[in-house]
Amino acid sequence: MAPVGGCAAEPVGLACVVNISEGRDLETIGAVTAAGGRCVLDIHTDADHNRMVLTMAGGDLEEAVREVARTTVQLVDLRRHRGVHPRLGALDVVPFTPLDYDGNPVGGEGDLSGAVAARDRFALWAGRDLALPCFAYGPERSLPEVRKRAFRGLDPDRGPALPHRTAGACAVGARFALVAYNVWLSTGDVDVARSIAAALRRRAVRALGLSTAGVTQVSCNLVDPMSVGPAEVYDDVDRLARAAGIWVTRAELVGLAPARVVEEAPRVRWRQLDLDPERTVEARLERSGAG
Repeated sequence: MAPVGGCAAEPVGLACVVNISEGRDLETIGAVTAAGGRCVLDIHTDADHNRMVLTMAGGDLEEAVREVARTTVQLVDLRRHRGVHPRLGALDVVPFTPLDYDGNPVGGEGDLSGAVAARDRFALWAGRDLALPCFAYGPERSLPEVRKRAFRGLDPDRGPALPHRTAGACAVGARFALVAYNVWLSTGDVDVARSIAAALRRRAVRALGLSTAGVTQVSCNLVDPMSVGPAEVYDDVDRLARAAGIWVTRAELVGLAPARVVEEAPRVRWRQLDLDPERTVEARLERSGAG
């Protein structure tokens, strides 16, 4: 989608990719998006996952993320949630990621100190003002570790010790740029999808096999997309699928990607890989006036 207005025209230091456990109710989606105001660069929704992803950046980013969080906690009741994606809470994941002065996502190695500081400010605020338990991830621990251990040997870093009655809890992160990427398979057998996902996993790739509306998908986070990008993951899934007697039906970029990730994929495969130079953080920042 196109940006929702323009952000403040000052140097961009951070982005935030907010994952919310609502991808079906259009009224709620609209209200949450509006709360982000001028800093919403992209909106991605998925009814099967029952999830929305807001990519946000701009000079007033932290206040905009707080407004999104406040509206989400008011409107999204996790007790009524049904969806295939794992979730810790209504405001499920709030990761802050560094951008360089020109608005380019920082990948691999770099300075996470600004993202860590923003993460800690947000967690302190959400724990106090929203009574929302917040688990930190980033340099100290990974998001999969938080999902596995939250309230089971791992106490919230900020906020109450028990889940919020309607909103659950929140994972608040500081990380480098990643690419969320889904690949669909020509089978309804989720065990096959899970087997392929397990074979894919390595340092740069996190993957889950999920069942969605009678078919299956391999849902991936490419945590080092500069070294392992969509083309390599698509080809790995295709190879593993063919070995199991099935095939890939389509791929999907979730949200935005760094421009370098798109540019390094073969141009002739952009359509197959669901990549587009207009669906990059840099392109949306330039259009919004914040880059």
